[in-house]
Amino acid sequence: MKTLAKLPVTIVTGFLGAGKTTLLRHMLENAEGRRIAVIVNEFGELGIDGEILKQCSIGCTEEEANGRVFELANGCLCCTVQEEFFPVMRELVERRGDLDHILIETSGLALPKPLVQAFNWPEIRNACTVDAVITVVDSPAVAAGTFAAFPDQVDAQRKLDPNLDHESPLHELFADQLASADLVILNKADLLDAGALAAVRAEVAEELPSAVKVVEAHGGSLPLNVLLGLNSETELHIEGRRTHHDDEDDDHDHDEFDSFHVELPEAEEARLLAALKDVVGKHGILRVKGFVAVPNKPMRLLLQGVGQRFDKHFDRAWKTDEARVTRLIVIGQELDHTAIAAELKAALA
Repeated sequence: MKTLAKLPVTIVTGFLGAGKTTLLRHMLENAEGRRIAVIVNEFGELGIDGEILKQCSIGCTEEEANGRVFELANGCLCCTVQEEFFPVMRELVERRGDLDHILIETSGLALPKPLVQAFNWPEIRNACTVDAVITVVDSPAVAAGTFAAFPDQVDAQRKLDPNLDHESPLHELFADQLASADLVILNKADLLDAGALAAVRAEVAEELPSAVKVVEAHGGSLPLNVLLGLNSETELHIEGRRTHHDDEDDDHDHDEFDSFHVELPEAEEARLLAALKDVVGKHGILRVKGFVAVPNKPMRLLLQGVGQRFDKHFDRAWKTDEARVTRLIVIGQELDHTAIAAELKAALA
């Protein structure tokens, strides 16, 4: 009878648009025979990231792929850990003889520490261990002092006023994600010169123990032996990692952050991008992601934007029973849902 060792789990965290999903896609596409289950946490009403991951060619049928991607759509993983995370993990524990690794992508707004602490629950700790917490950093955003790609006004005021005795939520979240890390990836490093990248390294190092490794990457492309097999057993020493939220009496919330989805008709690519850049600049939107129906194109356009930067590619053909509409998630702080939706619809009318 086979004796089952603890199943290693890698938790991938990082701010909105840092490149977490791209990193997971790279890991799945280069799995080299590893049997990997994926839990995707989504901040928003539509399952964008889960859909992206299901497009990965991971050597299994579509039915098998659907069974490997667990998407938790109702808020941040650290907030809904009791209601959603535990049942999913219990199912994976029952199947651990068929698995080699579990990958968890947290929401860009999630705090990693409560999730790691959950691995000390009796039902999980005997079957799983946290191989590593990987924090993905948007290097150009950190170099710009914004942590997310769009300059947040509250954070800008904090930096300009040395007398302020509080930090913005963005900086606190950035620091807390680093505090839980076993490995830090400075992503999009190719977009910075040597001096700017060195400054980002120095800023990140201020939040890290000296033993935590920091590596540079472009598009999350790193050898799997750098990402997996770290054997950190993070759950055993997570209590010693101090974060901004350790002394809070109440459960943390994300009231500072907001997300909503907007549905649009078919849209010319250039026209939609111009409209999005306009509303991003006007409303301080942090991130836009979703799928676009382009007129006369049989393929669906996958769109992901961070600040004014937009990446796009055609990911798959539209299904015959699928409505050809454009669906986007908009993420930011104190967003005017009605105004943003109206402006986008007017620009495409």
